[in-house]
Amino acid sequence: MYEEKLNEMAGRAVIPEKKAAAECRRRWDALAKPIDGLGKFENMVVKIAAAQGTPDVRTDRRAAVIMCADNGVTDEGVTQTDRSVTKAVSEAIVNGTSTVNVIAEKTGTDVFAVDIGIDVDGPLPGAIDKKMGRLTGNIAEGPAMSRETACRAVLAGIETAEMMSERGYDMLAAGEMGIGNTTPSSAIASVMLGMDPVEATGRGAGLSGDSYRHKIEVVKLAIYVNKPDRDDPIDVVSKIGGFDIAGMAGLYIGGAIYRIPVVADGLISCVAALLAKKICRVSTGYMLASHMGREPAFEKLIEALELDPVIHGGMALGEAAGAVMLFPLLDCAVELYRHGESFTDIEIESYERFR
Repeated sequence: MYEEKLNEMAGRAVIPEKKAAAECRRRWDALAKPIDGLGKFENMVVKIAAAQGTPDVRTDRRAAVIMCADNGVTDEGVTQTDRSVTKAVSEAIVNGTSTVNVIAEKTGTDVFAVDIGIDVDGPLPGAIDKKMGRLTGNIAEGPAMSRETACRAVLAGIETAEMMSERGYDMLAAGEMGIGNTTPSSAIASVMLGMDPVEATGRGAGLSGDSYRHKIEVVKLAIYVNKPDRDDPIDVVSKIGGFDIAGMAGLYIGGAIYRIPVVADGLISCVAALLAKKICRVSTGYMLASHMGREPAFEKLIEALELDPVIHGGMALGEAAGAVMLFPLLDCAVELYRHGESFTDIEIESYERFR
């Protein structure tokens, strides 16, 4: 039932509008500046125009959606801290005191925590309740969740995008909070990108040499035990994924359904984006990359998604912090796009675009 519903919802995704993109590009070229003078930022604004279906791009109202969940694989000792940190940081996000909240306040971004599987009784007070369970199974021993639960988690992400649309948000940032979630992310990247686990696995929030080597062995074991089918994204996320990853995948798909561009953050956010692409190809037309993360699989992920990050700061923070940091840069580009003088305004011959 849930898989049928997911397929139905994915089928509602709207193809980005080429006419709006072309009009946006003409507006950029008419401005009194060199052709492509703002480089990647011009391309981003064009992509937003296509996604929103109008050259009158809207970026003023934005929200960071943080999928919060725990992972059973932490029982394998793949992290510096225990699962209690997920609850603590998620509470800080709800209370407006976490890292992402500080950055978001400066950038005019609202922040929403989504309890999609924190290891506490009942939903976390103040968070959006999309709880799939207290935590996933230990992927080193078996699947993270059932196929049905994976579909429900993706649908929960789509429902969250719908909620954000109803609240009038123009853009979203996809983030996560979950101790241990770089392990399932590395496993998914290894499978989906055909990478050796040694190449796909990073140190996450920081591990010693021995702990890092152990993490790689856990990733290898998870893939061996579960044997995920790389051509079936639901099989992959159900066997070696996480509730937060599935929820973010749904958020990207929801962006394509409700015509809201979604900014990707780091490794985990981009792994979810790759799953979303495999479920709903149209969703990539609504994705923007914020920064080039430093996890080893990140470059290949970005290539697979055909995205182009603009921030190269060696970030690995999580919580959608990198995605939120893109917004003020976009603000500058959109301000010029909306209010810059044209060649006609200043009576100067326009530059030409040569192929």
